Amino acid sequence: MERGRAEVRGYGGQVVSGEVGAVAREEPGFQVTLTDGRTVRALRLLLATGLVDKLPDVPGLRSRWGRDVVHCPYCHGWEIRDRPIGVLGSGPLSVHQALLFRQWSDDITFFSHTLPVPTGEEAEQLAARGVRVVDAEVASLEIAEDRLVGVRLRDGSLVKREALAVAPRMAARTGFLTALGLRPVEHPSGAGEHIPSDATGRTDVPGVWVAGNVTDLSAQVGAAAAAGATAAAHINADLVAEETRRAVAAARARDEVAFSAEVESRVCEAVLGDRRHGL
Repeated sequence: MERGRAEVRGYGGQVVSGEVGAVAREEPGFQVTLTDGRTVRALRLLLATGLVDKLPDVPGLRSRWGRDVVHCPYCHGWEIRDRPIGVLGSGPLSVHQALLFRQWSDDITFFSHTLPVPTGEEAEQLAARGVRVVDAEVASLEIAEDRLVGVRLRDGSLVKREALAVAPRMAARTGFLTALGLRPVEHPSGAGEHIPSDATGRTDVPGVWVAGNVTDLSAQVGAAAAAGATAAAHINADLVAEETRRAVAAARARDEVAFSAEVESRVCEAVLGDRRHGL
């Protein structure tokens, strides 16, 4: 990240360390107010604020997050391959998550937790793939020697597991945008909330673009960076178009002034000519 910031500075950009408290419309653009009282003005905004993973309220879960409590088979599957893996039922994609992790291990246990136990087609899929289903609420995680060793159920029994997959609810970081009327909406996947945008990152609020996880909940680093570059190019084009509109308006105004002055001059000359001829 520091290398990236140094590159930005190398091109004349400014990097401000601080937390944004609020953003307000202030023509011709916006005023960004930091929590320490400083303000920054901008003609356009590109939001790359990411998201917050809202984890289920299970004791021990957060402290193991990103270690042996994981969420993505593409990010963590190789590291926990061939190990006993549990999948915590926590959202609409949990069964799908269990089927994805089944690619990495033949020892998968699905804990329904606070969700209804899978039925119908989902139950058939899990059974066909050899995924064990435990219809019980998870009370806590069992940790020994700084590693996950099992999942403790509400009835006190322990199911040995070395990794636990969780589908957190993902929420875009947008609380500071209330004054602009830009509010997150439910993502079509049901996995959380995001700021909708078009293919360029443009939002419904004029002058505001988004890129990365604030709009695309599942975007990894490569996709987020590409979205940022795309949005930046369209922001630049938008600024060029605005500058051109202003330049054309100014040129037309100058032409009108020049035309008016010429007309006035010719009228004066005509009047003086008439007087000289005694008319």
